[in-house]
Amino acid sequence: MIEVFKTNVKGQDEAAWLVNLINSVFESYMVNFDLEDCDRIMRIKCDEAAIDSDSVIALLSYSGFTAEILEDNLA
Repeated sequence: MIEVFKTNVKGQDEAAWLVNLINSVFESYMVNFDLEDCDRIMRIKCDEAAIDSDSVIALLSYSGFTAEILEDNLA
């Protein structure tokens, strides 16, 4: 499963710190950021289970960042 989030993460240092934080809480998640995208995308992939989006959003919020699920707009 893959979940895509819109974030307010601005720099590579913040992104790297968040990747480490998320991986310390959710060991099976593979996390990457696309900060060049206008939505400052964070992608999380997990082959083992469904992604707990609410917990990821809460973890980022607790850390001072915002994240929201980016909905597919496929027509």
